[in-house]
Amino acid sequence: MNLGLGTAALGRPQYINVRQEKNESVDLEAFKNAGFKVLENAYQLGIRYFDTAPGYGLAEQLLLDWLSSKNDPTIQVATKWGYTYVANFNPKAKIHEVKEHSVDKLNEQWDVSKAFSTNLKVYQIHSATLETGVLNNEEVLNRLAFLQREHHIEIGITTTGTNQTEVIKKALDVSVNGKQLFDVFQVTYNVLDQSLNSISEELMQQDKRIIIKEALANGRLFRNERFSHYNGLYKTLEALALKHQVATDAIALKFCQQSIEDSLVLSGASHKAHLESNIKANVIVLTEDEMMSLKDFKISTTNYWQERKQLVWN
Repeated sequence: MNLGLGTAALGRPQYINVRQEKNESVDLEAFKNAGFKVLENAYQLGIRYFDTAPGYGLAEQLLLDWLSSKNDPTIQVATKWGYTYVANFNPKAKIHEVKEHSVDKLNEQWDVSKAFSTNLKVYQIHSATLETGVLNNEEVLNRLAFLQREHHIEIGITTTGTNQTEVIKKALDVSVNGKQLFDVFQVTYNVLDQSLNSISEELMQQDKRIIIKEALANGRLFRNERFSHYNGLYKTLEALALKHQVATDAIALKFCQQSIEDSLVLSGASHKAHLESNIKANVIVLTEDEMMSLKDFKISTTNYWQERKQLVWN
């Protein structure tokens, strides 16, 4: 199964995305129960890789509670440090998360995340950037190397923004005591932003794990009149979906799986029906011509991230 589940939408009701429904007050108990069911649905569908973070609101605790009902060593948990969720589930909140890449924040959030115990396989810097200086912070890097050795976990980064390939190259050069620190790279990749292609071969040659996030471009790959400049892409996705008898999300996910060899693609589904639709990516194969037809729709990273910044929390 080369599909995992990202839990951002399960842990906080508002996320950067393209949605049709309006923001409303949240019944937290009902929200938690719904998230618990999606985790179980994912498990029953064969998913064993679950990605979470303290910055995802309830997500870490939700996943911990769900894991208490399981005794399955094949379940892999990846979590992160560096963001704190501050919106308190308020749909009108102007600030949803605060970024801090200090060793104090690392230690604070590790004290919670370590409860995943033997299921915790990957620990990541959440949205590593050159601007925060985290990849030059020896105190942080040494602490991560210690956790790597002590708990037998993989250390990784997640990347966001126009210069994510530059960040990856910088991370590949980071060593502690003569050993490369980072094993896992969770990177934005989809039909629109294909910048990962410029560095993916090097990552594979160095035997690094590649985890793909935002495979559906925060909802922009679904037909929407607000994004009429993607009408050509929508027509192509819909035609391929009809041919392969799946929905467009499965085509978009399959594009990522086939583009980046041996990658694991994260589903961001928050409903059983969406998850079941996503899973169908595993039963289809796109032809070389079909892949090329989708690759032609890539846009510049500058345009991609400028547009993403205009999406609202909803």
